[in-house]
Amino acid sequence: MTLRRRFTFFTIFWLIFILILFNIFVYLFVIKITMRSEEQLLTNKVNILLEDPKINDPNKLNSLELLRDYYNVNELMRIVLPGGAVANMQGSDPELLALAPQFTTEYETGMNYLEGRRVLYMKVPLYQGDKIIGTLEMYRKLTLLDSYIQVLVIALTITSFGAVLFAIIGTYWFTSRLTSPIQYMVQTMREIDRSGKLRQIELSGKEQSAELEQLARAFNQMINRLERTFDRQKQFVADASHELKTPLTVISSYANMLKRWGRDDENVRDEAIEAISTEAQRLQNLTKSMLVLAEAEREDWLKLERFDLVQLADETAEMLNATFGRTIRVHTPKSDVKLIADKDKIRQLLVILLDNALKYSKEAIDISMQVAKGTVRISVADKGIGIPEDDMPLLFERFFRVDGARSRTTGGVGLGLSIAKRIVDLHEGKIDVFSKAEHGTTITVVLPQRK
Repeated sequence: MTLRRRFTFFTIFWLIFILILFNIFVYLFVIKITMRSEEQLLTNKVNILLEDPKINDPNKLNSLELLRDYYNVNELMRIVLPGGAVANMQGSDPELLALAPQFTTEYETGMNYLEGRRVLYMKVPLYQGDKIIGTLEMYRKLTLLDSYIQVLVIALTITSFGAVLFAIIGTYWFTSRLTSPIQYMVQTMREIDRSGKLRQIELSGKEQSAELEQLARAFNQMINRLERTFDRQKQFVADASHELKTPLTVISSYANMLKRWGRDDENVRDEAIEAISTEAQRLQNLTKSMLVLAEAEREDWLKLERFDLVQLADETAEMLNATFGRTIRVHTPKSDVKLIADKDKIRQLLVILLDNALKYSKEAIDISMQVAKGTVRISVADKGIGIPEDDMPLLFERFFRVDGARSRTTGGVGLGLSIAKRIVDLHEGKIDVFSKAEHGTTITVVLPQRK
């Protein structure tokens, strides 16, 4: 069932339920008010009759003037003696006259039904001193009020049907207006699925609910993100293909050289073997970096833990010092800096930054740490060749190298800083580069100290 039908049915059923409760309340309220009013009129008439001296005199109970002055149409008034005989009576309604007289010693009031008509009655004992000399019976047909009640019921029924009819029309119109943006979104999604081309939902200038506008904006943001992701994938595939093409061409060329002259010429054979080994190692490094970068796209890539950042920096510096025989100095105002992050990824980040500094600098490398306002600032500085100003905006792009030839001699594939930026982004940090050609480069990473 569509959302429009569900909303329409729910609205109609809920409106009918409310109307039924409202009509019942109005009907019962009107009945109660009219009954209370009629009972009060009947009580006032009885009280006036009881004030007449004739009503307490057994010899004057049959006086015609006693009841005639208080009689109204649609009423029956009579005095019943203890034996059941009627001493006095005023009335003309056949249905009321057919009611059997009843002597009672107790006060009674209530309502009966005659042929579907309400009849209000009241029975009051008559006293002469302490002796009961008779019973005053008063019956009153509520014919006029019943007619009004019928008119009220008819009016409530007509208005209820009218309200339901207008509610159906209004709800259908409203739901059509409400669901039209959703239908447009569904149509757009189907068109995207059919054509394979991403496109956004056009936000109309017409007034619409904030929720639908938020939904449309969220959809457009998702489309933008998908477009960026697809563009990055295309660019990644193109860059990866370009990077793979060179070593594969070199390997293929030297393999053909080995086939032709490798058996006879030892120099050619050694050159080819060395070149193939170098390019194979380069392919291995490139593939490894690409797998790491692809894995870094996962949102759950991090495994947070608490560790000492100073100790981690010292261990990394000692490892690279032993590997490359270069001086790496760690500067920190504190003996320990606690950080909640992914320890392995932060180590990988330091290795990437230090490896770049070692490749393009012959002097000592400095690692500086500072803690301020709930953040940890890590700086890796070298005094190497620096980075041209025009290349700074592209530094974190995949497969980007400041100098392609020099990077090839140093073994770089242009993915290290892309991986480093992804690690920083996943830790909700920032990474900045400050460099000047022939004066060195400083890469600064700011990470939040999570609690």
